[in-house]
Amino acid sequence: MVLIAVTYKKLVPRDFRVLSIVERGMRKYEYVPLELIERHANMPSTHVAAVLQKLNRLRLVKRRLGDYVGYRLTYMGLDMLALRSLVERGVLEALGERLGVGKESDVYYGLAPGGERVVVKFHRVGRTSFQRVARVRHYAARLHADWFMLAKLAGQREYRALEDLFRAGALVPRPLSYSRHVVVTEYIEGIELYAYRSPVDPEAILVKILETLRRAYLDVGIVHGDLSEYNVLVSMVGEEETPYIIDWPQYVERDFPEAERLLARDVEYITRFFAKRYDVEVSLEKALKYVKGEVEAV
Repeated sequence: MVLIAVTYKKLVPRDFRVLSIVERGMRKYEYVPLELIERHANMPSTHVAAVLQKLNRLRLVKRRLGDYVGYRLTYMGLDMLALRSLVERGVLEALGERLGVGKESDVYYGLAPGGERVVVKFHRVGRTSFQRVARVRHYAARLHADWFMLAKLAGQREYRALEDLFRAGALVPRPLSYSRHVVVTEYIEGIELYAYRSPVDPEAILVKILETLRRAYLDVGIVHGDLSEYNVLVSMVGEEETPYIIDWPQYVERDFPEAERLLARDVEYITRFFAKRYDVEVSLEKALKYVKGEVEAV
């Protein structure tokens, strides 16, 4: 069993109560004073001390010593609160093995009630650097925020983007729910495009990818902003190949000053990959015009 799931099973209601108090206190404090935690915990101070000792041992909070004693959440602590919310709302029943690790996310298998397989994505903003986040995610550049706020915003943005895209008929995983920095989507059996060696109809796959970019741009009003062969998942049912575009938290709105450049880069990257890997030649200019709705076919 993965560490996150093992740790979750060790927690009891009073542990979650203290974690929630620390989370709320971090809106005002970098390290939440012990006195404030004790005041809101509604339990004897000796019990609070025991809980904080346990949470610190499990690396769910970090302790500060100095002119005052204080605590702040770690990412693992935030994970526990998000999982608790998803479990209580009947979204998630179990967490399985890790599917992958990205620059700013960890992705796991999960099970929903009833045994449905799902994907559980934990945003980890800050794994690289704030400068990189601000450069690639325009919303971060406008905020004076800590990593947790940015991770929660990334989760919220990705979930809402997937909702709009799915509703518009774009080929993206069906979003199920989110809590804080964690997004839950349907599980799609497939292979990442970069590892998909022998497609039946690579040209049809490319057209479907461009069609999703077109729906995102025209119907939803957003640009992916970081498209490559690493965030396209190809699912095959019979002879039907369906490419799903994943990883949307860094999207930009269509009227964002850099949107046109980012859209052109997305289209260039994906058409170049198909030309190099599958010998599918498509005019970049025509592909871009198709995505923007200026022509009706590639």
